Amino acid sequence: MVRVIGAIFIIFSTTWAGFELSKRLSERTRQLRMFRTALQSLEAEIMYGHTPLHEAARRLSTQMPKPIATCFEQFSLRLTTMETTVKCAWEESLQEIWKLTSLKRSEYEILVQFGETLGKHDRMTEQKQIILTLTHLEREEEDARDKQQRYEKMMKSLGFLSGLLVVILLL
Repeated sequence: MVRVIGAIFIIFSTTWAGFELSKRLSERTRQLRMFRTALQSLEAEIMYGHTPLHEAARRLSTQMPKPIATCFEQFSLRLTTMETTVKCAWEESLQEIWKLTSLKRSEYEILVQFGETLGKHDRMTEQKQIILTLTHLEREEEDARDKQQRYEKMMKSLGFLSGLLVVILLL
């Protein structure tokens, strides 16, 4: 009886681990899409609404889901309450939420690079920088979607099958 319970626990645990790994793949794609949407909204606020950067970030924080909303909320808060540069405020906001995301280092580098130019130029140059960042994020999203399609089902199956293998080896 104890062996059966142990076997069920092992299979359940490895299957759960497989589903969690699979979830990270789909979360990465979703979060990249959310960042792209947020940057497109930021572009519209800056270009057409002539909204100050801190106000545009605050508005985005109410429109986006977490953790992207938290990033823009912290960014807006840092711009209004601290004596800091836009670059530092952006980078600190990214660092604060990064552990909560499923994104990779390459996406972090793209977003940090975007923050380095944010707030330094006129509206037209800002728009070009946002478009460039959107292009890079789009490429990363396509890569993430490709990996998700390739490996998502495999991760789920591998989790279950590895648990089954462990149980067979232990019996």
